[in-house]
Amino acid sequence: MEQLVSFIEEALGLGDINDGIAIALFIVIILIGIVSIFAFGVEIALAIKYVRFNRVQNSRGQNGEEIARDLLDKEGLNHIRVSVTGSFLFGNSYSHYFKKVRLRRWTVKKRSISSLAMAAQKSSLAVLDKEGDKDMKTRIALTPLIYFGPLAFVPLVVIGIGLDIVLFHTIGVFSIILTALGLLFYLVSFIMSIMVLKTEKKAQEKAIEVMRRDNLANEEEIGMCKELFRLYNIEYINDMVIALLELIYRVLLLFANMSSSSSSSRD
Repeated sequence: MEQLVSFIEEALGLGDINDGIAIALFIVIILIGIVSIFAFGVEIALAIKYVRFNRVQNSRGQNGEEIARDLLDKEGLNHIRVSVTGSFLFGNSYSHYFKKVRLRRWTVKKRSISSLAMAAQKSSLAVLDKEGDKDMKTRIALTPLIYFGPLAFVPLVVIGIGLDIVLFHTIGVFSIILTALGLLFYLVSFIMSIMVLKTEKKAQEKAIEVMRRDNLANEEEIGMCKELFRLYNIEYINDMVIALLELIYRVLLLFANMSSSSSSSRD
């Protein structure tokens, strides 16, 4: 036990910390590793399925751009543009702020099952927005924080430590306050991941409904789309779990630093 605690202290660059906190940190780090490996496997499975279905032509004979445009126009969303993206930050997605449905470069002009699934599902997010769906409203309100919130954690901690050293020549109140603020951003990130999952699932259900209503796909093709959606949902759940584990890790690290500082002051 002492060896494990010493290992955690050395690995994280901490002084003497509570044994319970050290063990909890070790467990959380292991869990983050396990979930990250599983998430990587899901991403590979999703990529393989996506590429495979992107080679299967849909019976409608329309590409992703045409499907999205038709669906949006039928819902009275003529002002929503369909744009092409090749970025990693913005893949197949819907943007409330820019009023556009983004489709990946290798999807938008394909007349495939993948293009059908992505165009219908992302356009359905725009329909949820138009209908004033409660979960969609929350997702839109929190969207800026999901991108910029977690990035603020490290700068906030550094600023807090800097202020403490300059003003008090020790780690103290500013470090704790700004670290707590950084943790709040992580908490918002976790809440956001729940909203993303809920709205994506709603949009998937609406997309399947539209496919049947407008004869966009037969039942076999709908089954393929559901396979893609299922893998995406698992990916969203992985993101939720990792966000929660990171939040717990940051909280434990905060307590560990406080415990280490307390031990140093006693010495």
